[in-house]
Amino acid sequence: MALFGKKNYTEQELVDGCVQNDRRAQEALYRLFFPEMMRMTRRYTRDEDTTIEIVNNGFLRVFKKIHTFAFKGSLEGWVRRLVYHSMADYFRDNARYLHFLVLEEHDSAVPERGHETFYEEDILRAVRALPPVSQEVFRLYAIEGYSHAEIAENLEISEGTSKWHLSTARQKLREMLSIQYPSFNQRLNTAT
Repeated sequence: MALFGKKNYTEQELVDGCVQNDRRAQEALYRLFFPEMMRMTRRYTRDEDTTIEIVNNGFLRVFKKIHTFAFKGSLEGWVRRLVYHSMADYFRDNARYLHFLVLEEHDSAVPERGHETFYEEDILRAVRALPPVSQEVFRLYAIEGYSHAEIAENLEISEGTSKWHLSTARQKLREMLSIQYPSFNQRLNTAT
């Protein structure tokens, strides 16, 4: 496969080139998705070095697993998922930064010391208790970083419905966590 000098690749050419360990294809894939992966990661950390580390580790995963991409969804979504897993691993390994879960309507973060009050398993259990569509919208928006337009297209609902489900999910999560951890509301309100 001769990718030398070519500027616009099809997804098939990018994937095939990356599978063959072609550095030009890898660079093209990296350049294509890097800006969007940076935007997604910046939603969870403002530290530029951390953001770049997470994204680069995510792309390392992409290149290691590119042979498994089966064109059953969008390449960008697949890359986004791997970069997100890289981000989740980073925050799990650096628990003091566990403040990226958004629960407020105006997108304020859970306080950095919130992990002292509740654990990841408690949050995931609460998310799993949400109604199925609200759970899916919350996961896609708050965890994977998709926009309401992308969610609406993916789930075949309107953007307004996606926003409603996100709002409902946030409210229910806040209620569940407030019941289980009474200090949650007080800590959350002092962070805003």
